[in-house]
Amino acid sequence: MRARRSGPRSQPDVNSTAQPSCDYDVVIVGGALAGAASAILLRRKDPSIRILIVEKSAAFGRRVGEATVEVSAYFLGRILGLTTYLNEAHLVKQGMRFWFCNNDCNSLEECSEIGGRYMARVPAYQVDRSTLDEEVLRRACAVGAELLRPAAAQETALQSGGIQTVTVRSGDSTRKITARWVIDASGVAALLSRQERFWRVNAEHPTTAVWARWRGVKDWDGYELAEKFPMWAKTCHGVRGTATNHLVGHGWWAWVIPLKGGDVSVGVVFDQRLVQWPEGGSVGQRLKDFLCEHPVGRELLIDAQWVEGDVHWRKNLPYYSTTYAGDGFALVGDAGAFIDPFYSPGMDWVAFTTIAASELIAAQRRGEMMPPQIEDYNRTFNRSYARWFEAVYKDKYEYMGDFDLMRLGFLLDLGLYYLGVAAQPFKRGYEGFLEPVFTTAPSVPFYKLMSLYGRRLAAIARSRHRRGVWGKHNSRKRFLFGGYTFARASARHVIGALFGWGALELREGWRSWFSSRSSVSNPEPAPAAAQSVKVCSENSAA
Repeated sequence: MRARRSGPRSQPDVNSTAQPSCDYDVVIVGGALAGAASAILLRRKDPSIRILIVEKSAAFGRRVGEATVEVSAYFLGRILGLTTYLNEAHLVKQGMRFWFCNNDCNSLEECSEIGGRYMARVPAYQVDRSTLDEEVLRRACAVGAELLRPAAAQETALQSGGIQTVTVRSGDSTRKITARWVIDASGVAALLSRQERFWRVNAEHPTTAVWARWRGVKDWDGYELAEKFPMWAKTCHGVRGTATNHLVGHGWWAWVIPLKGGDVSVGVVFDQRLVQWPEGGSVGQRLKDFLCEHPVGRELLIDAQWVEGDVHWRKNLPYYSTTYAGDGFALVGDAGAFIDPFYSPGMDWVAFTTIAASELIAAQRRGEMMPPQIEDYNRTFNRSYARWFEAVYKDKYEYMGDFDLMRLGFLLDLGLYYLGVAAQPFKRGYEGFLEPVFTTAPSVPFYKLMSLYGRRLAAIARSRHRRGVWGKHNSRKRFLFGGYTFARASARHVIGALFGWGALELREGWRSWFSSRSSVSNPEPAPAAAQSVKVCSENSAA
């Protein structure tokens, strides 16, 4: 979708230019990042627009979504103007790292590793969402948006092309607030999508997340680990600790994300078809026991403790909406859809949807015809979600824990993201956000390529499981590379990975060329030794 910013006006829509009076021009339900960013963008376009933000919480609590990637970092920094704030209040992210293990691994240094050898060259951040959301909301109010807080939107009566009515409860009183537009930024609650029955679960990707904030996690780059594993410490010339570190296994991955102030966000996401989550005991203890089966998790968390009251569980993560906008409403951020936390796409989705919503509302206020723009808007975001899921996430959990397969998949995923997606805002600025991922004709070959190699790597992973060789190089391998930039020279990594994929197909991929997909019948958690769970449990109880 490419929203217009200037040029000849379409013939005005009488319904959109001659409206009865209402309380506000826009009511935004939800004051966190997506809602507050929408207010900033709208007020920037038109300082006279009247905006009310309805936020249910008295203060934001912590939430997942701590890691940004390059697109969302550009949006936060150069579109919303938060660069100085991000550098002062949060941590600069040093890329992504992956840690693999098999039954031959007994310690951190024996686990295979994928990541950068040096520091990252394009900015991204590790953020505490509670403080970030408060700051963006403060800035939205500073530019003229009104805030009603704490207050809960209970119901919205929609009228296409007319006045929308939001029933809001604040304290002991309930009132109806009218506006020409309603933006739903309610996050995973997806209030409007559920109310209008647009909401759909993504049944092709049944994932669950369990996470907590922790204290006492060991420092990746500190003296203790460097003394214990000196050769391991010397191999990386950058910083491991402020990267998004991923522990991976068959059907699951875990994130380790540091936060300003010393707490660390640690959680697991698993495919319910491939992993049987342990039962019995507290959620925090089960999370720690699971992570301690991986030698890296055991090393980092042996003396760590989860923060009581900050342990969470969410089942069936991915969902989408069949409709993202109408003549009078728009869904932004998680209120519209969620795919998967792997590769941290959530804030990219916030960037694309908030900018699109502000462009749509600005077009209506200029008197442009809405029906064709609404149709294009919904077609664009439905296409983006479907292709994004199929190209990057479908069946990925089958191979992400195998070092060989994930090395190829990561190089291709990251390279194509850098050259095709992340480069756009850096080269084109704001215009780069007007075309959501995989929605333009030039992006179709890349979408098809990514879908193809994703399917093939998953099929090869299933073949390796049947032959008992899955994860055979998960110990004592280290792939540390210089990283990607937006220069054409970075394409060499992609080309090299494509040749590597071709060689893999000739070497063993042919075994699965004609086999049908089959699910794992006896899923198991991480493949580390059972006694590692006992060690962690005893330490926690002490």
